[in-house]
Amino acid sequence: MAMLKVIEVLAESSEGWEDAARQAVAEAVSSVRNVRSIYIENFEATVEDDAISSFRVNAKISFVLDGRD
Repeated sequence: MAMLKVIEVLAESSEGWEDAARQAVAEAVSSVRNVRSIYIENFEATVEDDAISSFRVNAKISFVLDGRD
């Protein structure tokens, strides 16, 4: 049985929610190993001058603990 841990990562992008999700994973893999999945909990956008200026995601990222896969 694998033992998983879940961390929460907030990420932002001017390109879109998909890019924000990629940035969340990139941030996670910079400090943990064995990342297995990402679950997007919330989508949010900021608006400036009547247009979306940035896209934000609240992501839950799961990874396998060392020695448990």
